[in-house]
Amino acid sequence: MKCDEVHPRCGNCVKHGVACDFEHPDIADSLTPAETPRPATSVSSFADSPSATSPMTTNTLPPTPSIAASTPLPMYRNPDPPTLSATSKQNRMMELRLLHHYTTITCKTLAITDDVSENIWRDTVPSLAFSGASFLADALLAVSALHLRSSAPQDQDLVRASHAYMAATLSEYGTSLSNGINESNAEALFLTAALIAFQSTASRIFTRDDSGDIKDRSDGYVLPLSWFHSFQGVKAVVASSWQWLRHSRVVVPIIEAQPALNLNLSEHETTFFGDLLVGLDEELAQNGDESPGYLLTRQAYQHAVAVLNWAHKIPHTGAPLVFLATVSRRFIELLEMRRPRALAILASYFALLKCLDGLWWLRGVARREVMGIVSLFDPDDEEWWPRLQWPLRIVLYDGDVIPPDVWGADWSDSQSILEQTSRSGGFVTHIELLSKMFSTMQSTSPSRLPDPLDVATHAEAVLQDKALEASKNLLVLSESLHVPQVD
Repeated sequence: MKCDEVHPRCGNCVKHGVACDFEHPDIADSLTPAETPRPATSVSSFADSPSATSPMTTNTLPPTPSIAASTPLPMYRNPDPPTLSATSKQNRMMELRLLHHYTTITCKTLAITDDVSENIWRDTVPSLAFSGASFLADALLAVSALHLRSSAPQDQDLVRASHAYMAATLSEYGTSLSNGINESNAEALFLTAALIAFQSTASRIFTRDDSGDIKDRSDGYVLPLSWFHSFQGVKAVVASSWQWLRHSRVVVPIIEAQPALNLNLSEHETTFFGDLLVGLDEELAQNGDESPGYLLTRQAYQHAVAVLNWAHKIPHTGAPLVFLATVSRRFIELLEMRRPRALAILASYFALLKCLDGLWWLRGVARREVMGIVSLFDPDDEEWWPRLQWPLRIVLYDGDVIPPDVWGADWSDSQSILEQTSRSGGFVTHIELLSKMFSTMQSTSPSRLPDPLDVATHAEAVLQDKALEASKNLLVLSESLHVPQVD
C-alpha cells in the first residue's frame, strides 16, 4: 500500500479513517528511533518477530550476544549487555505497556456479549500475531494505545504510539492483500481488518469536526464514511477468503457471536422505521433513476431500514454494529451524495448506538453524530425534520436506561428474538452466498480478479430478493391456512 503523500492527510489514512502522520509532522519526526550499537552477531531471531517491523522499535532492541562454544562462561556469570539508549528502552517499555493493557483490558471490550470471542481476542490473537503476522501485532498495539489514550487524551506518547503502529499496520496489511490472500494468512488478515475497523471507529472520539476530508465538510460536520469503508473491508476479506475461514476455530466463533441477521423485507412503511421509506418511489421517479439504478437504490434504502428495524429490537447485543458491514455499496454512495433519505437513515442508526454508549470506543458517538447530521437539515424542512425527532429524542434523553415508551420497543423480548432468529442461519448463510458468488466470478474471469465489494453488493441484492420472496410465500401460506371463526 503505497502512500500517495497527499497533504494534509494521505489517501490511505483517509480511506481507513485513522490519523495521518502528515497531519502531525511533529509526531512523525519524533518517531525516528535512535541507533543502538549492535554486536556482530546474527539478528534473524529478532528480525523475524512481529515487533521488528514496528516503527517504535526498529533497530532499538539488540539481540542477545551469541557465546562461542570454545570460550564457555561460568553459569553464574552474565555477559555484559550492550548499552541501550534511553529512547530504545522507552519504546520497549511502551510495547510492554500496550501488550499488557491489551491482554488484560482492551480485549474484553472487543467482544460485547460473548465469552468465547473474548478469550480468542485475549489469547489466540496475540499468539497468532507472534507467529509472524507483524501487521496483526502492530494492529493490536495500535488499538491498545488508542484505548489508553481514551483515558489520557493529552498523553503524547500514546498519541505517537497509536499513530505509528496503525501506520505500520496499514502499510503491511495493504502489501499482504496485494500479494494475495491464502490459507496461511487469511485468519491474520481478517483479524487485522477487524482491528482496523475498531481503530477507525474509536479514532472518531479524538477527531475534531474540522479535521476531515475537505470534500466531506459541510458547516463543520464530517460524515464518518470511513466507518463504512473499514467495516466493508472486513466483509471483503471474508468474502474472498471464506474457503479457508469457514473451518477456522478463530474466525468462525467471532462471526457466530454476532446476533443472527433476520430481516423482514416484505413490510416497509408499517415498521417502526417505515416512515423513512415513505415517498421513496416518487423520489426515485423525480430524480430520474432508471433501472438497474432504480432497483439498486430502492433495495439499498429498503435493506438499510430493515437492518434498523431488526437492530432496534435487540440493541444491547451489539446488533446495531452489523449495520456498518451489511449495508450495500449503493447506500454508501447515497450517503456520499448526501441524499436526505440516506442521512435520515444514518441519524436513526447512530441513535441506536446510544445503548452501547458504555463502550469506550463508542462513548458519546450517538449524540455527536446525530447532532451533526441534524445540523445538515433545515428545521423548516417539513418533509425530513419530523423524521429526525426520534433520533434527537434518544440521544438527548438524560438517563442510563431508556424506557420502552421512549425507545419504541420492549427489550425484555430480546432473548426470545435472538433464539428465534438464530435458526435462520444468520451470518454464516450470508457469507456462504458471498463466497460462492466470488468464486464463480473468479472462475469465469480468471484474468480479472473480481472486487469482493462488487460481489457483496450483488449478493445482498440476491439475499433481499430471496427474503422478500420467502416473506410473500409465508404470507400466502398463512392466508391459505386461515380458518374464519364461527360466531
